Amino acid sequence: MSAPQGLHCGGQDERDRQFEQIVGNGPALEFCLAEVERVAPTDSTVLILGETGTGKELIARAIHNISARCGHPFVKVNCAAIPFDLLESELFGHEKGAFTGAVAQKAGRFEMADTGTLFLDEVGDLPLALQPKLLRVLQEQEFERLGSGRTHRINVRLVAATHRDLAHMVTRNEFRSDLYYRLNVFPVLIPPLRERRDDIRPLVLHFVGIFSRRMRKRIEEIPQATMDAFSTYDWPGNVRELQNLVERAVIRSDNGVLPNPLSTSSASRGSVFKLEGDLLPIEESDRRIEPRAMPEPEPTDSLEVIQRQHILRVLERTGWVISGPHGAASILNVHPNTLRSLMNRLRIRRGTAAVS
Repeated sequence: MSAPQGLHCGGQDERDRQFEQIVGNGPALEFCLAEVERVAPTDSTVLILGETGTGKELIARAIHNISARCGHPFVKVNCAAIPFDLLESELFGHEKGAFTGAVAQKAGRFEMADTGTLFLDEVGDLPLALQPKLLRVLQEQEFERLGSGRTHRINVRLVAATHRDLAHMVTRNEFRSDLYYRLNVFPVLIPPLRERRDDIRPLVLHFVGIFSRRMRKRIEEIPQATMDAFSTYDWPGNVRELQNLVERAVIRSDNGVLPNPLSTSSASRGSVFKLEGDLLPIEESDRRIEPRAMPEPEPTDSLEVIQRQHILRVLERTGWVISGPHGAASILNVHPNTLRSLMNRLRIRRGTAAVS
């Protein structure tokens, strides 16, 4: 993930080095890290499960750092970020002339990760047409570049991650069952931040330290009301959302005091925000981060259902505006094109009602 996306485990110095940038020592995170320590020394495939923003890449890096492959390549691919037409070439490489625009031979990510670890993020977005090829690499440790009949043998450990319910996708024929079972050798579930409330305070202090140094601001006080707001908020965006809101608070801090970025009045007086000398009315979308803004999902809901309902509610609050500073993409902390792709995948259209 971009920028420090911390989770940093407490404990002895050696363990701190192994779990670099992982902040927290609550029981939910400790259980997750114990599972990482258990599987990391093996060469088994690991499937990291968790909501968006929980720090799946950090866990993947920790698995690599503790394993015997540490010191060898750690290569990552985000399956949701690469267009379908380019993903096969990105994974397996291509020969010169294999397709229009292939002006030179190119090694794929599997070759680049040879002897090391390949982290396949958002594996639930891998197109069905590519899934048999991935299955073959996992089973046989061999593949061919696009436009070549030569078989390349590799030695790669795969760590995959997703926020989607792959088992549910299998029942709907959206994901191959054989690939799912091959990926799901050792699942590691990262708890959402709302289930790690003991870790919120150290995370806040961690990010305040990072951003105050980066912005050359001295933060001397975090009011109890601000820390209480952090501790009681449900964090639908998890650690990534906390990181971004702490950055916002540091930017707005005056006189060494960290304001509450979860309150519409924390940086204002009355019902206005002061921006570069101008008084601007509070937009409706700025009220999105009040602790009670979103109702609790049902415990039996799948991750996909929860994600769909959350996106729908945010779209309703923005009047279905996607782009811009007060659009749904900004609130959800994703690129507008990513949000449009999610809406298409989740069959969200204007006028679709959110389940309350």
